[in-house]
Amino acid sequence: MSQSPPVLLSAQQISARVTELAEGISRDYAGRQLALVCVLRGAAIFLADLVRALQVPATVDFLAVSSYGRSTVSSGFVRITKDLEDSIQGKDVLVVEDILDSGRTLQFILETLKLRGPRSLRVCVLLDKPSRRAVELKAHYVGFTIPDLFVVGYGLDWAGRYRNLPYVGILPCEQEGCEQ
Repeated sequence: MSQSPPVLLSAQQISARVTELAEGISRDYAGRQLALVCVLRGAAIFLADLVRALQVPATVDFLAVSSYGRSTVSSGFVRITKDLEDSIQGKDVLVVEDILDSGRTLQFILETLKLRGPRSLRVCVLLDKPSRRAVELKAHYVGFTIPDLFVVGYGLDWAGRYRNLPYVGILPCEQEGCEQ
């Protein structure tokens, strides 16, 4: 694709909403230490902006999972490709994810992390696509609710491309392997 995907959410809209999310999270966790778990790779840019806007002490760790490969449709099989470095036992954990789509990947992550004994476990997503939900799951903090579109930018990719866009754009499904 030679031209940039059309804008769904501008960099300014994202920045303003990330600030609002950080304010809400800071209120909810006032006086507590927060352990942020970033789901790589898509949530890294979101996490970087979110953690800088928080007003509570926070640690950061990373978890990588795979379920998409080079397709726009999840395979349904989720595997951990990079595990946490630090223990989350007894900690207030906030999972930071780029998008909540079918919910299968996030459900797998939450079930895995619950077994590690956190004091609390919540989720913050930049984007929520409820029309695609295949499992009963809701995020505690949601940046934007979006329609059933394949989106890229601000960390989200298609086959490793478009993560560097400063906005969230709509990927037209003219790409090989692209399905809505």
